Amino acid sequence: MVQTIKTLGKLKASGYKPKSIKEEIRQNLITKLQKGETTFPGIVGYEDSVIPDVERALLSKHNILFLGLRGQAKTRMARRMIDLLDEYIPCVAHSEINDDPINPVSKFAQEEIATHGDETAIHWIHRSERYGEKLATPDVSVADLIGDIDPIKAANLKLSFADDRVIHYGIIPRSNRGIFVINELPDLQARIQVALFNILEEGDVQIRGFKLRLPLDILFVFTANPEDYTNRGSIVTPLKDRIESQILTHYPKSLENALEITEQESVIAAEQKEKVKVSDLVKRLIEQVAFEARSSEFVDKKSGVSARLSISAFENAISAAERRAIMNNEKKTQVWISDLAGIIPSITGKVELVYEGEQEGPYQVAMNLVDKAIRSQFINYFPNPEQLKKRRTTGKPSQEEQKDDNPYRSITHWFDKGNSLNISFNTSDKDKILLLYKVDGLHPLVKKLFPKANEEQAALLMEFVLHGLASYSLISKKMFESKVEFKDLVGSMMNFNEKDFEFDEEA
Repeated sequence: MVQTIKTLGKLKASGYKPKSIKEEIRQNLITKLQKGETTFPGIVGYEDSVIPDVERALLSKHNILFLGLRGQAKTRMARRMIDLLDEYIPCVAHSEINDDPINPVSKFAQEEIATHGDETAIHWIHRSERYGEKLATPDVSVADLIGDIDPIKAANLKLSFADDRVIHYGIIPRSNRGIFVINELPDLQARIQVALFNILEEGDVQIRGFKLRLPLDILFVFTANPEDYTNRGSIVTPLKDRIESQILTHYPKSLENALEITEQESVIAAEQKEKVKVSDLVKRLIEQVAFEARSSEFVDKKSGVSARLSISAFENAISAAERRAIMNNEKKTQVWISDLAGIIPSITGKVELVYEGEQEGPYQVAMNLVDKAIRSQFINYFPNPEQLKKRRTTGKPSQEEQKDDNPYRSITHWFDKGNSLNISFNTSDKDKILLLYKVDGLHPLVKKLFPKANEEQAALLMEFVLHGLASYSLISKKMFESKVEFKDLVGSMMNFNEKDFEFDEEA
């Protein structure tokens, strides 16, 4: 093991040759590409877009700016670059800035080697220690990033402030020979951004009148949100010009990618996994909520809708089912459609509303997003009610043909007769199934389209049909604090002429 080498002389004898961090990453990336290995494990949905851009930038030895909305894995991409570093590298022992023993840059390291020669002590750094990260906030100072004079060090070493050994290095010099990330770069004050110019280009560091020639060896990665350019600040042009590659990130483009991300990132307790079953249908509904939010007229698109929405919503849906099961002393349960009422807090805190949305109210906007998700997914499982409407306007089929073509006739007629269905959010699974079976035609419809569904799956689909028909305005649905109520649409509105509402009886 190379870590057994403890002195500079033995390091030279081993044939060690120093490499810059960008060359190191480039060589390791080339090796991974040649072997067909995954370069950024755990990053989903970027295989054909962001990851190739990053690979090209790293092969070009570029500093990188990730530009994208919140929750688009910008910081995670930067952290995954650690995997492209060598496992261990040597440095001069006790060096504050990880000096390479062959090419030391700090005065401390140079004096150590001049004094001890080949007996200079060597320390090995693991790649996990070669990563620095700073969130840009308005209070970040040049001293935080670059460094400042340390009067305590001057006193202890009995040095004057004119001696550069009294300098306390900031986080950037301490990240020498590593990866340094600044998140939300536009939030950094312009004068602080200016301090980064020479570090990126020439390697000069200026601290309180000291002009030090420190050729720092750092891969810089910056992240920024386009919203920041208008709301809080901007990246000064000369700094942006020095960042060689700007890479645009994006949200998952497919529901399958979104499902994979949520599955990977959600934190579910072992007892929850044992007690609560989550169907693929419910998972898709939760992901669809995020997709609906990103296209909603009530949600500010400049702010974006983070992937954290569906992750926290998934966790809350499971907890809603678990809470109900605990209250009913049930050992097992599943996430029902009505349990999605429990994900509303995960939505309201994750979306920024435009003015119209603020008038509607966060709660109502969240409820509308859930209804839209149900509407969008409904046609992937059951006949599209909208097509029944179109079919009705294109010709006049006989009553028998209409009856055969309308799979929802029995269900809507049951409600038209004045029947209603009230399902409490805390209803036990057994009682909920009994309530669903009361609705004429509901179970036969599900069994006809899903003959292999077991009782549990069939019951979930039966409940889904009711929510789906309500989303297409074939029946009425009202959400209360503790229950959901289904009834006929006409009875829930002002008295319409029966002829005017003929479609809902036939469609």
